[in-house]
Amino acid sequence: MKNSKQLKFVRRKNRTRSRVSGSDLKPRLSIFRSNKHIQAQLIDDINHNTILTVTDINNKEITNSDKTTKTEISKNIGLLIAKYAKDKKITSVTFDRGGYRYHGRVKAVADGAREGGLIF
Repeated sequence: MKNSKQLKFVRRKNRTRSRVSGSDLKPRLSIFRSNKHIQAQLIDDINHNTILTVTDINNKEITNSDKTTKTEISKNIGLLIAKYAKDKKITSVTFDRGGYRYHGRVKAVADGAREGGLIF
């Protein structure tokens, strides 16, 4: 059985997902955040496929040195997913914060994606 903290998170996530949907022209930018790592995906909900995934696990483009903070890594994730999305001719996305507060690393991914040229 899940505890109340997990239930609250699942409810927040489901409430967000009920309002946010992606298509092939305007995919959903979904964020997953753990204590150590962060991941961003562009998802087409109509055709049920993942267009693009960027994660900081074993990715030398994102972590330049050992002293890079998790927030800086998150911003680099946003910049990198914007770069790859432009290569696939995607300019506009809908943002799915995944039940997390729009704060800290989640906000850094969004700021990096906007700085990279994505519109949402």
